[in-house]
Amino acid sequence: MPRPLVKVCGMTRMQDVELCMELGVDLLGFIFHPKSPRNVDPDFAASVKTGKITKVGVFVNQTANEVIEIMDRCGLHAAQLHGGQDMAFCETIGPDRVIRVFWPSTYASPAALARDLEDYSEVCGHFLFDAGIKGEGGTGQSIDFDILQHIEIQTPWFLAGGIGPNNIRAALSTNPPGLDINSGVEIEPGIKDETKLRAVFDALAKV
Repeated sequence: MPRPLVKVCGMTRMQDVELCMELGVDLLGFIFHPKSPRNVDPDFAASVKTGKITKVGVFVNQTANEVIEIMDRCGLHAAQLHGGQDMAFCETIGPDRVIRVFWPSTYASPAALARDLEDYSEVCGHFLFDAGIKGEGGTGQSIDFDILQHIEIQTPWFLAGGIGPNNIRAALSTNPPGLDINSGVEIEPGIKDETKLRAVFDALAKV
């Protein structure tokens, strides 16, 4: 099995950005949600030069035009939509630039989740499955990995939900094309733990 893509989200400090780049991260996430302890000023995100590493903005309540404006200002490659945005919203942003978040635990059954995924497949480049309910993420809750074993997912997807050194192997058991890592590698919200980050990447190197 090839190593999944790795996105580290909730970047608030340049030293954490530099550590992630050193470790070989594929995507870096910047949260634009005032209620989040990981909220960042667009100027910070704009100042981060990542080369070939994909820069992702996490959005909850903004309008589509506001998302596009921030993406342009900050040089973002993708928008991770955490507010339950509809299909028209995704299409406005551009399907190839959208990572649309879903919360499996909010669905009555795997079949109900699968129906939504099929509907959104035409307007999203990627999906992301997170624990809990709608919001900015980074709650530290672990997702129920089993629900994803019962549906066929055609669109590339990321797995999120409290992933860190203690559960990285369980996360990998679902064969995710991508991992979204945030609260599971932090000292406190927005402050990454170098030891935990290195442990996660060490585990991934053995895949």
